[in-house]
Amino acid sequence: MTLLTILNQQFLVANVFYEGGPLFMSLILLAFLASLFFIIKGFVSVKSNKEQTSKMLKLAVDASLLALVLGFLGSVLGLIQAFDSVEAMGNAEPAMFAGGLKVSLLTATFGLLSFVVTRLGILMLRLSNK
Repeated sequence: MTLLTILNQQFLVANVFYEGGPLFMSLILLAFLASLFFIIKGFVSVKSNKEQTSKMLKLAVDASLLALVLGFLGSVLGLIQAFDSVEAMGNAEPAMFAGGLKVSLLTATFGLLSFVVTRLGILMLRLSNK
């Protein structure tokens, strides 16, 4: 793998992050990172403090649901924005409409991805807590 390929992949991820809307993508990322923090903190305290592990488990569940809901909220707002721009233009081209739909679904995809990854961590934490 060349350095140019690695840089192109990093810029692609940053571009997708920006296309999804920096506000909602950042909020989803913060909820995802908080979920991962709670899961890791729960794993650290699994042997020593069951009460703290249970608390971290509940916080991770809440943060993962927040990421999911923020993803769908961003998607709905993006769809409304896409339909508003189509309405303003009158006769919209299908390519422009498809681009607007793609952008509006990026937040939902990122929210779902963070939810699934976090739920896998929650499942492992629950199994180790038994």
